[in-house]
Amino acid sequence: MPPTRTAKQRRYLVCPPEHFDVRYAINPWMTSLEPVDVPLAHKQWDALVSLYRELGHTVETVEPVADLPDMVFAANSALVLDGRAFGAQFHAPQRQPEAGHYRTWFEDAGFETLVPSHTCEGEGDFTPVGGFILAGTGFRTLPAAHHEAQEFFGTPTVSLHLVDPHFYHLDTALFALDDSNIAYYPGAFSNGSQTVLKKLFPDAVISTREDALAFGLNSISDGRHVVMAQDATGLMESVAAHGYEPIPVDLSEFRKAGGGAKCCTQELRG
Repeated sequence: MPPTRTAKQRRYLVCPPEHFDVRYAINPWMTSLEPVDVPLAHKQWDALVSLYRELGHTVETVEPVADLPDMVFAANSALVLDGRAFGAQFHAPQRQPEAGHYRTWFEDAGFETLVPSHTCEGEGDFTPVGGFILAGTGFRTLPAAHHEAQEFFGTPTVSLHLVDPHFYHLDTALFALDDSNIAYYPGAFSNGSQTVLKKLFPDAVISTREDALAFGLNSISDGRHVVMAQDATGLMESVAAHGYEPIPVDLSEFRKAGGGAKCCTQELRG
């Protein structure tokens, strides 16, 4: 029998999809000619936020800004640990203005905030788990930003090399199930990074490529409930077999821009 999992109350920051759309292509998912159903996107986002509140979590919002359609992906805005925010320096010019708007929110909310000197896309490429900060690189965030984060938080940072452009952010290839374990898709990582993950997390939940491409790893867990893409059925079964409770959500419209539940959600760790 798998162990009983315990949920912990979380505090999340989200950005309403007031201006969400796919207006440019900065990842492989944005090249589809299928237009975004904007009313459906609003409905899906509202359902996600309502679910968080039903699970007992605190949800705060940042004001969306016109002409910044990807601002809805709040996870990319920072990594927040111990009441401190390590901000963003976006790779794509289209997203660079987002950083200042989020920085203002963090500062107004009382977070000590650092602006990184190097390209860095927040929780898109940073996952705190197991006493480490797992840090992705290869497409967006630079290794130098990993070192900056380690200096800022005083937490060991483990660099992981992403090699598949479909998994351009760490949070498309890996997520924390709780404080000590993860789920991930090995094929997204270099051979050396795969070896590191095996050593650090020998009991990890392993995803297939099919479930990873369905954004099954762009998930949010409170230690028990795992909010995840409804199409990642095999991964949901594996998560459940490890004692967690998967909760399927439909975020099809956000997938057209390369995002899912995690992309829409910044965790504010006090």
